Amino acid sequence: MEQINDVKKDDDIRKQMILYFTFAIAMIILNYLIQKLNQIYIAPSICQNYTSNDFIYAFYCSNTPYNMPELIGSIIAVGITYVTKFILDKFIVFKKTTLELKETSEEFAKYFAFAIMTTIINIGIQFLLTNFLGTPLEISMLIALSVGYSIKFILDRKYVFKKVD
Repeated sequence: MEQINDVKKDDDIRKQMILYFTFAIAMIILNYLIQKLNQIYIAPSICQNYTSNDFIYAFYCSNTPYNMPELIGSIIAVGITYVTKFILDKFIVFKKTTLELKETSEEFAKYFAFAIMTTIINIGIQFLLTNFLGTPLEISMLIALSVGYSIKFILDRKYVFKKVD
C-alpha cells in the first residue's frame, strides 16, 4: 500500500512540475514581451518627453554606467509575472481552493518573500550577464529566469503551498 502511495505522490509531483514549468514558460514569454515593450516603446517615449527631468533621466533613461531602462523594465516585468504566477500556482498547480483571507495572505506573504529572493537572483544574473559579459537580453533573461523558477518551485512546493496531511 505504501508503494502505491509513493507512486501517486511521484505522479502528483510530476504533474505539478509540468504545470509549474509550463506556466513559468508562459511567464518568461510575458516577461520578455513586457521588457521588449519597455525597450522599444515605453523607455524611448518617456526618455524623449522627460529629458529635462534629472530624476527620470538618472534613474530610468541613463545608459551610463549601466542600462537603467533595461533594469527598470526587468523589475516591472518580474512584478507583473509574479502576481500572475501566484494565482496560477495556488489554484491550478497546487490545487489550493481556499479563498480565506488569512490563509491566502500568509501564502502570498511567503510567496512574495521567496519571489523577492528569486527576483534578486533573476535580476542580478541578468544584470551581470548583460552589463559585464555583453550577453544579449534574450539569453541573459532566459538563463536568469530559468534559475529563479527552478529555485522557486522547490520553495513554493515545500513552504508556500504545502499539503496538510
